[in-house]
Amino acid sequence: QVQLAESGGGLVQPGGSLRLSCAASGSIFAINDMGWYRQAPGKQRELVAGITRGGNTNYADSVKGRFSISRDNAKNSVYLQMNSLKPEDTAVYYCDADVTTLTSFNRDYWGQGTQVTVSS
Repeated sequence: QVQLAESGGGLVQPGGSLRLSCAASGSIFAINDMGWYRQAPGKQRELVAGITRGGNTNYADSVKGRFSISRDNAKNSVYLQMNSLKPEDTAVYYCDADVTTLTSFNRDYWGQGTQVTVSS
């Protein structure tokens, strides 16, 4: 069993910053791709940023230049630094990881989500 635990969400004013963290725990053999998704009310879940085990990254056009994804493989963790936040960044943010255990290969796991609200 694998669990992903997110932290770092909250309320911030436009132009502010937040840092989201996600730590994976359980019977983990290896973690491949990791990423952050978000879902705003009435909208579909969308990819915000992804990172491979080797550190290659990709971003949604809407966050390029403002958000930065990173990971610590030794801690089975992924982070999302969010700067210059806008009201349209308001959403529930979810951590995602492709995890290999002793009984499954590259299975997709999700965190429970953390609320980010950008408002004055």
